[in-house]
Amino acid sequence: MTAISTQSTAGAPATATSTLDLAGVSRWYGNVVAVNDVTMRLGPGVTGLLGPNGAGKTTLLHMMAGFLSPSRGTVTLDGAPTWRNPAVYRQLGLVSEREAVHTFLSAYEFVLASAKLHQLPDPEAAARRAIELVEMEDAQNRRIGTYSKGMRQRTRVAAALVHDPQVLLLDEPFNGMDPRQRLHMMALLHRLGDTGRTILFSSHILEEVEQVSGTVQVMVAGRLAASGDYRTIRRLMTNRPHVFAVRSTDDRALAVALMAEASVSGVELGRTGLTVKAGDYGAFTRALPRIALRHGIRVRQLLPEDESLESVFSYLVEA
Repeated sequence: MTAISTQSTAGAPATATSTLDLAGVSRWYGNVVAVNDVTMRLGPGVTGLLGPNGAGKTTLLHMMAGFLSPSRGTVTLDGAPTWRNPAVYRQLGLVSEREAVHTFLSAYEFVLASAKLHQLPDPEAAARRAIELVEMEDAQNRRIGTYSKGMRQRTRVAAALVHDPQVLLLDEPFNGMDPRQRLHMMALLHRLGDTGRTILFSSHILEEVEQVSGTVQVMVAGRLAASGDYRTIRRLMTNRPHVFAVRSTDDRALAVALMAEASVSGVELGRTGLTVKAGDYGAFTRALPRIALRHGIRVRQLLPEDESLESVFSYLVEA
């Protein structure tokens, strides 16, 4: 499988200080290959990590966090290896998918313990700031054992943020959160990304990724299948016709005219307008205004119908 990439270093925030680099990374367990020859660079901003179950997402995150060694290749944070290098945790925060919290502690005690482990100069103040970031002030003194799953998740995010890391890795961070909590967490990730932090989060809910980040890394069967802005990835899929919804002042006449256009592979006339399949996205969108003008037709609507993250993801998984 050849990965589709649209990544560019242009436009990176000037405040960026940390970059995660994976070069030819593989990880296997006996005869089972979990991650196969992955190369990627993660810079400032928010990136979504996608893939079906068993695609290798968690293994990849654990190698980035220094919990696993690559069987082959290198994982580095600002040029330093993440494996067997505790110093990277000064710049890196991790929220794993599997919960590991002491339920007899309060949220404040749990986050404070994390601040002390990082040897912060004022751990109490750092713990309070992190708890405020995730909106857990009202429940911070209750035992974690009394929390809902969403509250426990926010507590874990606070513990990962307490030392103000430049890199944040999140494995299914929205699990258990109600709609309001998810919206708040999405806004928080946006703010952190806008300040130059490097954030990678995995999610199996495509709508979450679409709302938080247009930039994705897609894993399929242990390999990196696509990398970059998912809309641009879709336009690079030359083997899949692009589907457009078109409405005009004369749909029937426009349908006849479009069938003679070389970039159009199919036209379907329906009650609400036309469904047009085009083999070349750019050629069709350039040709449509000329054709409409030539025939005295006004185009009222032109919408790509398969540029959602769900469509792109389904195409990549099926490939």
